[in-house]
Amino acid sequence: MTAPQATPSSSSDLTPSSHTPTGGQPGAQPHRITVLLYSDDVATRDAVRLGVGRRPAKDVEVIAWREVATPAAAVAAAEQPDVDVMILDGESSPIGGLGLAKQLKNEIFDCAPILVLTGRPQDGWLAAWSQADLAVPHPIDPVALSRAVAELGRRAAPAPA
Repeated sequence: MTAPQATPSSSSDLTPSSHTPTGGQPGAQPHRITVLLYSDDVATRDAVRLGVGRRPAKDVEVIAWREVATPAAAVAAAEQPDVDVMILDGESSPIGGLGLAKQLKNEIFDCAPILVLTGRPQDGWLAAWSQADLAVPHPIDPVALSRAVAELGRRAAPAPA
């Protein structure tokens, strides 16, 4: 069993054109999300923020980023009710995002959706083990990353009426 991979080739699975989460109404409000980003590497955090941007999709808007570099800070932030999506770097040290994802999914009731950044495409099985909702491999592909964040944002934050 492997975790769903967010790749450009699977974009039709992540954002089908026939699906309009905001109801297809002109002027509909986007899903507004807060993203928790865990990585001990500032360059990775910068690449993720730049790759996702403010609007990963027309119907999803990132209103805030919470960046953390330590596992303890990630756990504390993940327990906050306003975190809608988590992005965890599997290559972080001393605790990688895969192990942290498993811990958060097992310890936090109604845990926010988690996207893990894996070391390589072949690590999909590790993402499945970690109970992550989606995985994107290094090197970071901004298109795959933004599509994955948009998909998880739609799951996490219902569009305003």
